[in-house]
Amino acid sequence: MAAIREASFAPATAKGVRTRARILDTARIVFARDGFVEAKMSDIAAGSQLSVGGLYRYFTDKENVFSALIADLIAQLYDASGHTTHHFATDPYEALFEANLGYLRVYHANRDVMRAFVEAVAVDPRFREMFWRARRRHVMRFAKAARGVHGRRTIDGVEIETVVEAMACMVEQSAYLWWAQEALAEREVSVEEAAQVVTRAWHLSIFGGEIRAG
Repeated sequence: MAAIREASFAPATAKGVRTRARILDTARIVFARDGFVEAKMSDIAAGSQLSVGGLYRYFTDKENVFSALIADLIAQLYDASGHTTHHFATDPYEALFEANLGYLRVYHANRDVMRAFVEAVAVDPRFREMFWRARRRHVMRFAKAARGVHGRRTIDGVEIETVVEAMACMVEQSAYLWWAQEALAEREVSVEEAAQVVTRAWHLSIFGGEIRAG
């Protein structure tokens, strides 16, 4: 991921920083509207009030623009799901709920870009790598906590990492179905409802039995 991000130009002036931010704001609109495959550098340049040549001073190609946009979003998702006021050791359900709610709020707010990211993952190995690294980071954080805090190394004979991967897939795919493809969805699901549903599944899969809410 770092190698991809370094391919873009790092502006040294305040004006350059503002221009780069404007490019990324425009890119967000273009990728959300057109998707990854159909997005064009010329549209990003026009929306950023730059010539195409001026845009290339900051980003080498469309993939480079999207990499910078997605890298920031991946960081937001990770941070949003990692800060909870409840402690996983004493209030596991509430801590899980907060973590899922934070993740889902960011996903919902960026659902159009996440739809473009799923498209990019399907056609470009660079984005598959970004997706895989982000997924593993989420999974290993929770698996480490489940082992260290609650002593959960296996669930019904299945390694905790495998169970966590399944739960992470559930959250991602649910968010994609409900929001990234909301035009096809049969019903509206709020962020709060989504957090309740996926947290119950998380908690029951890891702890079983009744919900232990604080």
